[in-house]
Amino acid sequence: MDNMKKRYCGLPFAILGIVLCFASHGFAYDINDKLSIGGIIAGVYQYQSISDAPGFESEGRGALVFQPEVSFKLTDSDEVFAKFGFGAGNGLMEDGQSPFILAPWAADVQDDYKDINGRNRDYLLTAWYKHTFTFGDDHTLGLTGGIIDSTDYMDENAFANCEFTQFMNEALVNGPNAFLPSYDIGGAIEWEMGSFSIKGVVMAMGSTEEATEEEGGPNEPYNFYGIQFGYKVDFGLGEGNYRIIVDTTSSDFSNVAGTSKERMNALLFSFDQQLGDVLGAWVRFGFQDDEAAIDYKDIYTGGLNISGNLWGREQDNIGLGYGHLMGGNLDVDHTDVFEVYGRLVLNDIFAVAGDVQYMKDSMKTGESPSGWIFGLRATAEF
Repeated sequence: MDNMKKRYCGLPFAILGIVLCFASHGFAYDINDKLSIGGIIAGVYQYQSISDAPGFESEGRGALVFQPEVSFKLTDSDEVFAKFGFGAGNGLMEDGQSPFILAPWAADVQDDYKDINGRNRDYLLTAWYKHTFTFGDDHTLGLTGGIIDSTDYMDENAFANCEFTQFMNEALVNGPNAFLPSYDIGGAIEWEMGSFSIKGVVMAMGSTEEATEEEGGPNEPYNFYGIQFGYKVDFGLGEGNYRIIVDTTSSDFSNVAGTSKERMNALLFSFDQQLGDVLGAWVRFGFQDDEAAIDYKDIYTGGLNISGNLWGREQDNIGLGYGHLMGGNLDVDHTDVFEVYGRLVLNDIFAVAGDVQYMKDSMKTGESPSGWIFGLRATAEF
């Protein structure tokens, strides 16, 4: 075993040690009533056992992510916020390691924190100012501007939205065909009135893809526009959230032939519903046009959440999810993803989770890689 493999095989033990250290010391506090510091440390080790993927090996990789954040409340209505990201290792998404189109862990890893969106900016993920207008007990309007993440405002889901505490696979964290961008200049509006909400996001992105000149030249900047309509209900079994998301871009994406520039347009539905004290269900489905070159046109995902109330530990949970993604106009015909995880919460900060995934990319031509991915995740939230 060479030095590179030794380093990655030892990484999960270093990850667990660091996270345990932070957890045991309770690294969490508000400095005063205006300034607070928080964030997350997450360590992951995943092993892939794959078939029908010539040139790829069954192997394991680890990654460590540290995302600290700081919030300063100027007044009860005004907030300044910043989040940073640092990583060690790229996990199974290390160049040339995974045969799959979708990431088995949707988190930003080491390489994602460098030259973010082609902006020549490292480590700073978001930095924004927000003012909230309050018109009544259940009627507010929030306006945010700066460097933002569209997924902070759109496609939320109570059971399938966080790669650190819920599902890990990219297909089950957000709708990958909805092209919701992160970490660039933009503004957001959040209007909430009772059970209804409307959220809108506008962003000016630095590049259409994360590509280097060696991969075909620098990519063009583009604009993103998204709006979400939400409704919150309670049928007596628990809270439910029902969302419709519509988004589009400027005409800056190449078509398959590379002869013209097209818009990207998508419609996405994201629902979650609590079904008593133990069970919760979620579903996400959406459709994208294929004027531009796209990997996936339609997605259908859903699953169940089983609360630890079933065995007397309220904070624990088990998640089961399945996704079927229909290919667009590129190489993939369809992708199937199944994932189950069990999360054990040890205290207010520290949690560990075991995770099993099955993935298969059915290609239009050539080999169709498939395989099992076994993972261990440790997190410290502070």
